[in-house]
Amino acid sequence: MQPLDPKSTSHLETAIGYQFNNMNLLEKALVHKSYAFEAMTDSEGHNERMELLGDAVLDLVITDLLLKQFPEKMEGELSKLRASIVNEAQLATLAQNFDLGSSLLLGKGEERTHGRNKKSILADTYEALIAAVYLDGGFETAFQMISSHFRAILLRAATEDIDRDYKTRLQEFIQIRYKTIPHYRVTKELGPDHNKVFHVSVSVSKKTLAFGSGKNKKEAEQQAAKSALHILETPL
Repeated sequence: MQPLDPKSTSHLETAIGYQFNNMNLLEKALVHKSYAFEAMTDSEGHNERMELLGDAVLDLVITDLLLKQFPEKMEGELSKLRASIVNEAQLATLAQNFDLGSSLLLGKGEERTHGRNKKSILADTYEALIAAVYLDGGFETAFQMISSHFRAILLRAATEDIDRDYKTRLQEFIQIRYKTIPHYRVTKELGPDHNKVFHVSVSVSKKTLAFGSGKNKKEAEQQAAKSALHILETPL
């Protein structure tokens, strides 16, 4: 295997915030299968197996962080939130931020087709990098590094609530289960015009599922949909 440029690996270590004890692990994480096949190394000579391990470590860490950050959310909500955070586009962006592509060992074919900029390759390599850190420094070290990398993303999730469109989710749920759509009705309006509170009910086939309230009808409907989802998705 072609040795990696020490300057490149040193730059990468600084970028990700971790110094390797075993540089062989870092090198393996950066070897794409196209390079290994052209060099005629065995299946252990590229990073695909490390991608699998890194994916598992990443899922565990992000799930743990989400459970702590959103104790009020249901499992289904957390799964959707995790999927919006851990995906190819997001991982590729992180890899680009760390200039991971410049350290990759690629085959000539991938080089010609600009493999260093392909989202799929960058995302997979980032997962392999997580596996390398896990194998080199242990789970707690990997946990701390991932937490650092995803801090801004998790903060944005907390402030923007990526999974806030409860009406869409409820409609999809109702259409699949009951072959119809939910209906919303304003049951009452309280307070002066400048500070009114709307109360809304949501029903299916004339059966009321839940209620919600808010500063406007849209907000009240979202709250009613959220309550209905909680009822429908909670196991008996």
